[in-house]
Amino acid sequence: MEILTRSLIMFIILFIIVKLLGKKQIKSLTLYDYVLSITIGSITADTIISIDTPLMDGIIALSIFGIIGIILSLITSHNHPAEEIVDGEPLVLFENDNFNYENLETAKISIAKLLEHCRLKNCFDINELGCAILEPSGDISILLKENYQPVTNNDLKQDIQRNTKKQTYNYEIIVDGSLNESELKRSKKSKLWLNTYLKEINKKIEDISLLSIDKNDKVTTFYRI
Repeated sequence: MEILTRSLIMFIILFIIVKLLGKKQIKSLTLYDYVLSITIGSITADTIISIDTPLMDGIIALSIFGIIGIILSLITSHNHPAEEIVDGEPLVLFENDNFNYENLETAKISIAKLLEHCRLKNCFDINELGCAILEPSGDISILLKENYQPVTNNDLKQDIQRNTKKQTYNYEIIVDGSLNESELKRSKKSKLWLNTYLKEINKKIEDISLLSIDKNDKVTTFYRI
């Protein structure tokens, strides 16, 4: 009877915490999310099964980790630098027909493992690979070179209109009002260019929610409300 009571109480608390934390797919969990999930699950199981553990101690411990998770989720959802600290930032593993050995070493990913991920996403020839990025979730996103990307209805329309330039990887220069200097450098744009552009649109960095530019120099900008 005591285990039943403990189970119901812990289930209610866990249900509330999960609802407040929001939904995420398992494959989208970052390392922090994974550790938090394991810790909360361990506390819940130990409190339910171990009669020697006071129920109130389990409730307090579970509530503390739940509150920490909720606070960090709120902070990271509105602050990009904080999100990079907690979740990490994307790492470019392959670009411009070459491996980024420094990032591969940082991510502890071998070339063989990267090639395996490419094959799982139907890229069997390294010569077809345009870009590979390790996401904070641990998944690896790949972008095929222009000549090997699947043809879409939009491509057919562009061919008819003699505008065959295909969309490529976007450099996210400003995210949530914060400048991403590494992306600015990779886009081969200078701070002078950025300042000139911001002056043209009469905006500051803090006013921008997202500013991205592709390899065709097409700039896409969203403003913070």
